[in-house]
Amino acid sequence: MTAPPEQLTLAQARRVALDAQGLSRPRAERAGPATMRHLGQVVDRLGLLQIDSVNVVARAHLMPVFSRIGPYDPGLLDRASGRAPRRLVEYWGHEASFVPPETYRLLGWRQRAWREHAWGMATSVLHTHAHLVDEIRDLVAERGPVTAREVHAEYAAEHPRQRADWGWNWTVSKRVLELLFFTGELTSAGRNAAFERRYDLTSRVLPPAVLAAPEPADDDAVRALVEIGARAHGVGTVACFADYFRIKAAPARRAVAELVEDGVLRPVVVRGWERPTYLHRDARVPRSATGRALLSPFDPLVFERRRLEELFGTRYRIEIYTPAHLRVHGYYVLPFLLGDRIVARVDLKADRRAGVLLVQAAHAEPTGRAGESPGAVAEALAAELRLAASWLGLSDVAAGPAAGGDLLPALLTALATPSAAS
Repeated sequence: MTAPPEQLTLAQARRVALDAQGLSRPRAERAGPATMRHLGQVVDRLGLLQIDSVNVVARAHLMPVFSRIGPYDPGLLDRASGRAPRRLVEYWGHEASFVPPETYRLLGWRQRAWREHAWGMATSVLHTHAHLVDEIRDLVAERGPVTAREVHAEYAAEHPRQRADWGWNWTVSKRVLELLFFTGELTSAGRNAAFERRYDLTSRVLPPAVLAAPEPADDDAVRALVEIGARAHGVGTVACFADYFRIKAAPARRAVAELVEDGVLRPVVVRGWERPTYLHRDARVPRSATGRALLSPFDPLVFERRRLEELFGTRYRIEIYTPAHLRVHGYYVLPFLLGDRIVARVDLKADRRAGVLLVQAAHAEPTGRAGESPGAVAEALAAELRLAASWLGLSDVAAGPAAGGDLLPALLTALATPSAAS
């Protein structure tokens, strides 16, 4: 007879998830600056870093590393993605992402199925400007790495930018570059100071050993990607694991079934989580969780919003695209993790000209730990904000001119107290 599945409480499942993400314990103390080895450990654990151009606090791919290892030189990521042998390359993982070169090869099935997955504004150039695809491919081969702005300069007279276009307002040359990026012919050789991709032939960017490896079969690649997501989650549902690399439900279900059969995953029951749930064989169930971290809106712990709500009781959305008068918590809001709970959320802005990390709003979460005072939450949050400001090269943390939120008074008191823990 088959043994009944292991049961986990919701609190245990939260601790599993935090441990898998490297957030269950305080950051390790270091004798010196963070190194490429420290960055590699974070990437190995998370599997990817989502990229986003919003730079209100710090760019999306930078924050998850800070959340886990504390202050570090962002130049480590520039070197990892911009110098040979590259440790990170760009592709569509969980949206635009940095992934290890080996993981890039696991996404070849998405490149081959570009007609199904690629942006319409990219694929449309095959119908409207097919001749440019070959021309721009040759131009990159001859001159790369090049930015979209540099390529556009070659075609601006023939194909000027259409300012009336809605959305991202991509030029024709940018659409071609993005098509070739999606199909895997081009990738990024790194980003310049303006955070523009420097497109080059993928064959010149990937390490030779990765290029020489056999092309994985589609099913094997999807199964490997689902396992990366499962290991990064520790515990979760098919939907959780599929979302990590944006894999469709049917192939994700097949992959999970095979991983269960192989003993990589095992079914568990999480009390209060009414969906089939699985535990990765490498997952640990810590007896407690004692870390703290500000979480970017693009942090892997908060990728899948339903999972976040079911595990932590936190209903969260990014309000960047919400009209200002309709925002509830603010423009760029970071959840604050303390122990095994998300206890607050804070709307931040780095005012680099003034050298200040501005708190636009601070709200306590109703799901915070029972009996924990706003003052204790505010003190821990103040310490984390000071640490973040220091990492960002800012000299102070202060309330913005129209700051609000129910936690703000306690936070301002904590920020005004020199003895607040750092």
